[in-house]
Amino acid sequence: MLEVRGLRAGYGGTEVLRGIDLAVGAGEIVAVLGANGVGKTTLNKVLSGLVPAAAGEIRFEDRPIARASAAAIVEAGLIHVPEGRKIFPNLSVRENLVLGSYRRGRARRGANLERVFALFPRLKERARQAAGTLSGGEQQMLAIGRGLMAEPRLLILDEPSLGLSPLLVEEMFALVKDLNREGLPIMLVEQNVVQSLDLASRAYILENGTVALSGAASALAADPALRRAYLGL
Repeated sequence: MLEVRGLRAGYGGTEVLRGIDLAVGAGEIVAVLGANGVGKTTLNKVLSGLVPAAAGEIRFEDRPIARASAAAIVEAGLIHVPEGRKIFPNLSVRENLVLGSYRRGRARRGANLERVFALFPRLKERARQAAGTLSGGEQQMLAIGRGLMAEPRLLILDEPSLGLSPLLVEEMFALVKDLNREGLPIMLVEQNVVQSLDLASRAYILENGTVALSGAASALAADPALRRAYLGL
């Protein structure tokens, strides 16, 4: 689905990504893990066409997209649910969801809206409510629902558990698992190492803009270097 080779990018004269290689296959959940400041959000922005790649190759379903516009990338079905939700607080829940189908999925907007409401009954209850009045967990549901309205071929979730209570974190990871069971490939970008590795089939650990470790999630969870660095064991 997604292949990244030798990706370099940054801001001004500061290089943030220093030669990233990664891939996401059909039907996979692939975790991209690391602490704050290692380049996770920059990676997502480059993949989404919001930050230009300085070097390297990005292919989505075997088509080069490293120089494609953000609109073209969305139209291709690579959908990014950003860190911090980025909802439109003064618009209603329904209006936020409808905007998710602006570039892609417009023909089946009604059916997709009902699917999102079936996944998130709380959003249906609050359909006419201003999105900014929702709780943090509800806003995260809304952000994911808005992404699903675009009928993603691959969904990038950037820190979906950030700021949520432990109970809501469990619900969020259960949702990710359910979406994947329906056949949706997911790139899960997280700081929550333990639960992400439990959910994913493969994982990449980023450090200082490079891939420090990669492989099967189960093998990485048992890796002594990772356990020392991230789990304190």
